[in-house]
Amino acid sequence: MEEIRDETGTQRLVGYVVEVGHADGFARCWLDVDERHLNRHNVLHGGIATILLDNASGTAGSLTVDAAGLTPFLTISMTTQYLASGKRGRVTAIGKVTGGGRSTKFISAELRHEDGTLIATSSGVYKRVPQEKLK
Repeated sequence: MEEIRDETGTQRLVGYVVEVGHADGFARCWLDVDERHLNRHNVLHGGIATILLDNASGTAGSLTVDAAGLTPFLTISMTTQYLASGKRGRVTAIGKVTGGGRSTKFISAELRHEDGTLIATSSGVYKRVPQEKLK
């Protein structure tokens, strides 16, 4: 298992970690939730929950073409369903490719607290960034 840390400004700001290389082939994105990640109701901010789901999903797409999980995939559309309040402690999003072709993927994700509580789910469409756009 490999951890990707401090790759982007958002990752450094929020403090999440991306994991690749799990035996199941799924991408993971986790965060140790503290007071910086809470909203005015003292629970995980929904925008941060969505960041975790989106990163796990994009990385899941990347893993279909790159075992290191570094090939960029962009979010075309994403729907998030909030199911329970997130609290302090570790939360982990797991992204799974559910369909698609070579460059466009349908990906779902779940965000769970370390106690097993399902906090949110998402489904989205992600597109591989063409190599010529990376130069």
